[in-house]
Amino acid sequence: MNVLMIEDNESVSEMMQMFFLNEGWEATFKYDGKEGLDAFLEMPEKWDMITLDLNLPTMDGMSVCREVRKVSNTVPIIMLTARDSESDQVIGLEMGADDYVTKPFSPLTLIARIKALHRRSEIGEHIDSSTLSDDKFDVATDHFKMNTKTREAYLDDKQIDGLTPKEFDLLYTLAKKPRQVFSREQLLEMVWDYQYFGDERTVDAHIKKLRQKIEKVGPQVIQTVWGVGYKFDDSGVA
Repeated sequence: MNVLMIEDNESVSEMMQMFFLNEGWEATFKYDGKEGLDAFLEMPEKWDMITLDLNLPTMDGMSVCREVRKVSNTVPIIMLTARDSESDQVIGLEMGADDYVTKPFSPLTLIARIKALHRRSEIGEHIDSSTLSDDKFDVATDHFKMNTKTREAYLDDKQIDGLTPKEFDLLYTLAKKPRQVFSREQLLEMVWDYQYFGDERTVDAHIKKLRQKIEKVGPQVIQTVWGVGYKFDDSGVA
């Protein structure tokens, strides 16, 4: 795995370098937001993972994340932040981060988060043929289709553009079982692949961004079930 770590604290970078080497990963470290963005833009297809500090010189982590997402919706991003406020974490997720880790953190925790996110981003490449409705789509209803191999989703034959890895996985989890209600806790475990210990705002932030992208092409198919969670339902689409 090629990891780009954009982190202005050199002691944190040095500590993580040992852990990355232990995993057999290649890591590049940048200590400035603009330098980190330039490293990504120079070869976007190189990176399997980006860890991104929120507080960076020259260009802050939010801005870097936004610029990265203009180029790639698929590279997984974990945001590192010393701030423990809900607003900063939610804004980071809304900018396109797939996950966040609050400082101070255990290196083993970050390694586990990276592995989980990387594993989930690869799941779409492996399809159970028994679930295919035809040769192309893993999920197919009257109005909605998804292909996990190409990572594409369509509503009434209009493609839902710009889905990040987590947004795609979240939509797929809901859509493959239409009208089934999932609690936030279930979605955290199924989509993020590990326990978030009740951090439900992660789901809400991703649902918000996902809905915005769906609404660009058609009616809303992700419904809120108040007091419970969310479900996919396209039965009301005209």
